[in-house]
Amino acid sequence: MKVMVFHIGADRYALPLWAVARVVPAAALKAIPLAPAWVAGLLDLHGEAVPVIDLSSLAGVPPAQLWYDSRIILVDYPAGAGATRPLGLLAEHVVGVDSVDGAALLDPGVGGAPFLGQVAASAAGMLQLLSVEQLLAPDVRALLFQDAGAAS
Repeated sequence: MKVMVFHIGADRYALPLWAVARVVPAAALKAIPLAPAWVAGLLDLHGEAVPVIDLSSLAGVPPAQLWYDSRIILVDYPAGAGATRPLGLLAEHVVGVDSVDGAALLDPGVGGAPFLGQVAASAAGMLQLLSVEQLLAPDVRALLFQDAGAAS
């Protein structure tokens, strides 16, 4: 399976490549007042306001710093009833595309955040998959996608 690899703090994570719509350089974002700290803001993407989540803050580590290899990974977030909405994921140290043997993926064996999925070991270290569908709790989904708030 092809994956987009990035870091959250010192640890390596990945998204299945099929979940990645586009990768853009980190850009200035408009703040969203009263949003959770891990909501980085809104990205103006060709006139469309796209909410951006800071993956570092979401995972409970210090907020992302902007590095030369920080990127916003755009995904099509499932908004219910078969619809999708663009969602940006601010990620530090985006490494790029790699391959993971699907047979090597294992359950992590410990409970954690619902968006953390299977893990795989490699010469470069442990890699954990993120589940796009599990990134947002229903209340945050309602905050970011007002017309999709009731979707589950």
